[in-house]
Amino acid sequence: MNTESEHVRYEAKANVKPMIELIGVSKEFLKPSGEVHTVLRDINLTVGKGEFVSIVGPTGCGKSTTLSLIAGFESPTKGTIRIQNELLDRINRLAACVFQTENAFPWKTVIENVSLGLRLRGTDKRKAYDEARKWIEIVGLKGFEGHYPHQLSGGMRKRVALAQTLIVQPQILLMDESFSALDVHTRHLMENELLKIWEETSASVFFITHDLEEAIALSDRVVVLSAGPAATVKGDYRIDLPRPRNVAEIRFDPAFMRLHEQIWNDLRDEVMISYAHSVGHK
Repeated sequence: MNTESEHVRYEAKANVKPMIELIGVSKEFLKPSGEVHTVLRDINLTVGKGEFVSIVGPTGCGKSTTLSLIAGFESPTKGTIRIQNELLDRINRLAACVFQTENAFPWKTVIENVSLGLRLRGTDKRKAYDEARKWIEIVGLKGFEGHYPHQLSGGMRKRVALAQTLIVQPQILLMDESFSALDVHTRHLMENELLKIWEETSASVFFITHDLEEAIALSDRVVVLSAGPAATVKGDYRIDLPRPRNVAEIRFDPAFMRLHEQIWNDLRDEVMISYAHSVGHK
């Protein structure tokens, strides 16, 4: 399991159909000064159907920009993005997002928030509520249907966000630092909950995190982005750890520790470059 050929560089299996493809993607923004700022340069990345892929990299390297491109919130300056082999040129209708910030409307109850996605799609209220109750139970919130967000803990609100997202049965789940604000114990609970739900669906997951341990514990692959500006893919690592996983326990596995050391050696260089760049601009 610890040989380089098995999980240093990942080659997609022939029987795994690509759900997401970024082909030669670059993204540029125009600064107020008129200078062109290149965030991403020549990104080539594939996420298979049902695959869990985490993206790590130093602050400001373009992880969230990459997610925005896949979601269709932004368009690439160069290159193409394909979803199920179709060119993405609008909002990605197969994707749903879970961000670090809360998604719930504070004036709506749990069941009203969770059912909202279906209601907006024209589903009858009774049917939407019936489906919402199923997902509320799946994420462990049965009995809290009538509560408002301010009456829930941070972990419970994050469960609401998951149910909100998953009720529309997205084929792609985009997650940007979704658990970073939680305490470590609640975070592990939510990570395990996410894995349990993901293993019961066929969703492809694109997960952004600054926590390398979290990335390894959750993922089939971990992709390392280089320091910005003009970040690109530096490393693509296959995570050959057995499933199902307990994210707290898997961290003590010797194979996990070897992977962490290997990927951190790649990531550390980029973190140092990013730090030196930020200090130099102060």
